[in-house]
Amino acid sequence: MENYSVLLVDDDEDIIEFLEYNFKKEGYVVYTAMDGISGLKLALEKNPSVIILDIMMKGMDGIQLCEELHKRKVEITGMKMFLTARGEDFSQIAGFDSGADDFVVKPINPKVLIKRVEALLRRNSNVNSTESSDYIINIGNLKIDKEQYIVWKNGKSILLPRKEFKLLEMLASKPGKVFHRDEIYDLIWGDAFVGDRTIDVHIRKLREKIGDNMIVTVKGVGYKLEIGTQ
Repeated sequence: MENYSVLLVDDDEDIIEFLEYNFKKEGYVVYTAMDGISGLKLALEKNPSVIILDIMMKGMDGIQLCEELHKRKVEITGMKMFLTARGEDFSQIAGFDSGADDFVVKPINPKVLIKRVEALLRRNSNVNSTESSDYIINIGNLKIDKEQYIVWKNGKSILLPRKEFKLLEMLASKPGKVFHRDEIYDLIWGDAFVGDRTIDVHIRKLREKIGDNMIVTVKGVGYKLEIGTQ
């Protein structure tokens, strides 16, 4: 699953190594943590697509970690799945109440687990596509909130001036499409008089904030937003 990432949080090193091997074999980017505190820190830094966590851990256990992840759902947008040797109903209820999206009981069949993860990713993709038609655009490692005028990159917020935000929103509305300079002027500035380098200045400032490689210059034509170049 190219471009998807998984965070594994478990205090059993053998399980971590076993799952890491199987997910990497399927093309996932894999992050690992041996305790809840480290898992929370990595989740905030990487904003993985899926977070797989054990319930029984020393210090911050899986339930507590999942509750913290759920509180930060704007910054950490990945789906959350529990792995546990405990199959009692109360464990599953506690897991779902804490914000989990799925629950898998050990011993683990890696093929089944990966299929469950793929199902979660499809579910999340369907939700994101619905959001995008309203006020959220999810593209690559960016989340653009058109109501709050906030951009999130890897879970970290970026506040943009209005024109920069509208420029990014326009480019993200049709990834890969080349927007001609005249079209950009019309859509962003309308009839206002602006200098010839206005677009270039705004593009430069945007690149500094979201990454140099996402916005591509098409010489003599205009600009486009590329997915997967950052």
